[in-house]
Amino acid sequence: MYFFKIALMVAICSLSNVKTQTTHTNNWAVLVDTSRFWFNYRHVANVLSIYRSVKRLGIPDSQIILMVADDMACNPRNPRPATVFNNANQHINVYGDDVEVDYRGYEVTVENFVRLLTGRLPPGTPRSKQLLTDEGSNVLVYLTGHGGDGFLKFQDSEEITSQELADALEQMWEKRRYHEIFFMIDTCQAASMYEKFYSPNILAVASSLVGEDSLSHHVDPAIGVYIIDRYTYFALDFLEKVEPDSKQSMGEFLKVCPKQVCISTVGVRKDLFPRDPYKTPITDFFGALRPMEFTWAGLNLTEKNAKESALDKRIEKTTKSRMQYVQQFPTELFDDAKSFKL
Repeated sequence: MYFFKIALMVAICSLSNVKTQTTHTNNWAVLVDTSRFWFNYRHVANVLSIYRSVKRLGIPDSQIILMVADDMACNPRNPRPATVFNNANQHINVYGDDVEVDYRGYEVTVENFVRLLTGRLPPGTPRSKQLLTDEGSNVLVYLTGHGGDGFLKFQDSEEITSQELADALEQMWEKRRYHEIFFMIDTCQAASMYEKFYSPNILAVASSLVGEDSLSHHVDPAIGVYIIDRYTYFALDFLEKVEPDSKQSMGEFLKVCPKQVCISTVGVRKDLFPRDPYKTPITDFFGALRPMEFTWAGLNLTEKNAKESALDKRIEKTTKSRMQYVQQFPTELFDDAKSFKL
């Protein structure tokens, strides 16, 4: 009996340690394409590719904010309407049939992006357009578009600077709107966008260093434009091999695109991130956390207490007397096939 108690205490301590190591409680993703016009097709494919990956790995649409500056799927130049492909073989339609775009077209602005991050949205903003994170949230922020030294263009008409982005992330930290952030950007001179960061718990990766261009991967002759950028192509190739229970780490992900294939030099910033990327599971940012509570007590799910049964009957009787079910659709109209004609 003594040894049993010791074993039980060890087991409880072990579970407590596991719980303290998993310090975040939920996952969110903010995925942004900032470019318009048909020749920027690849930027839409970039963001939809990452969207497809995080959704497959468990982050629900309710916790993904997708911002797409142009509708390539319905563009008149698209030879295959309602589709967006990220590969010339056209194996995967990343637009799919269940994409939920939260900000589209001219809604994708610097103001809306900053308001989204900081939570300073107008009253009455729909829930789907809000980043409802808290101090337990791990947030993936992915940006793609055209940029330069210290700025990222939105809609070819305005830009957000690296300082403005850094200040927005600091507001998030001060307002306890995140636990950890993984910042990922695919644009020219992308590393310049994380140089001004000064808030804690941020891990950042960029597709190119200052002074370098971030290049496209390949053209689809059937569409006539480049359809994905190099860095996102190889990042997606890595993510396609990841499963919700995979053991891959963020350290491995940071090396998905070496210079010989990316041509540009991938930049990484780790000084603000307290954990070792090689000991940080990739699903901490690209997947969804499903908290579990352990208990040693037995639960009887088959029998009901007599008092509970009596209470259930009284509630059911009261509900029936006050409410009646009304069908949303008059299905009886279609019971007879002759009564319905196309």
